[in-house]
Amino acid sequence: MEDYCSDCKKTTVVVLDHSSGDTICCECGLVLEARYIDETSEWRTFENDTNNSDPNRVGGPVNPLLAENGGGLVTLISKPSGVKSLGWNHVGSNKDPDSSLIQAFKSIAAMCDRLDLVATIKDLANEIYKKVADLKSTRGRNRDAFLAACLFVACKQEHKARTLKEIHSIANGATIKEIGRNTFFIEKQLKEIGESMETGASDAGDFMRRFCSRLGMNHQAIKAAQEAVQNSKELDIRRNPTSVAAAVIYMITQLSDNRQFLKDVAIATAVAENTIKKSCKDLYPYASRLIPNWYAKDEDLKNLDTLCQ
Repeated sequence: MEDYCSDCKKTTVVVLDHSSGDTICCECGLVLEARYIDETSEWRTFENDTNNSDPNRVGGPVNPLLAENGGGLVTLISKPSGVKSLGWNHVGSNKDPDSSLIQAFKSIAAMCDRLDLVATIKDLANEIYKKVADLKSTRGRNRDAFLAACLFVACKQEHKARTLKEIHSIANGATIKEIGRNTFFIEKQLKEIGESMETGASDAGDFMRRFCSRLGMNHQAIKAAQEAVQNSKELDIRRNPTSVAAAVIYMITQLSDNRQFLKDVAIATAVAENTIKKSCKDLYPYASRLIPNWYAKDEDLKNLDTLCQ
């Protein structure tokens, strides 16, 4: 498959990364398109299908997490006019046991759509939700915060980490504190049943490519930023990963021809301008060890002095 690469200035061979949904240039590694949509058809297959039959779409794909029909077809019946309430209440008592799961999965899917997350993350978040919900220990918890926490854990597990602020932005009003508490609760519950997700702590590298892409940084600048973040792991920098990522990006862009305003870096990374300034001040003494010398020489790094004070 070929496509035009703006960095190479020519048509090159590209590869589709199905796990992240990215279209990547094979020559320079630039992400040409992020989170592409797989438009191939989905079909339901039945035992009596023949090779001559024309498969028609008759419902959503089967969901193995649902007990009954896998969620392919769901019929919701409203209360008819004139029906006595007692009889209708009796019908309501035979409610589909999967209905609450279906609603939860719909909410997770909606959150994934708003963050442009790939299907593998959505499916894992659904799986996490069902495993913990089956333990019957979620009573009294904020539903939106719990669902958001499932998504947060799934992102980390799939090595596509999102910040708590990003998850909070699509959590339907749940607070960052509530999401954090539910994340701890989920990881604890999974560990108790021997299914720990082994997510580990996030690091700045988890966010770099996404933040850089938002700012339209070229391949060389992105590569330098990723190397700088990797080098930061060897230093005693006591800042959270998102702040380190934001500071590194700001420093790298100030050494390039495509300089970025501090406010634009703050918007792209969801880190306050003042926090980025303080993080830059902490990082600057290590600039020669952080920023690769193929990208900037020691003389160039002196230009960062006034920006990092």
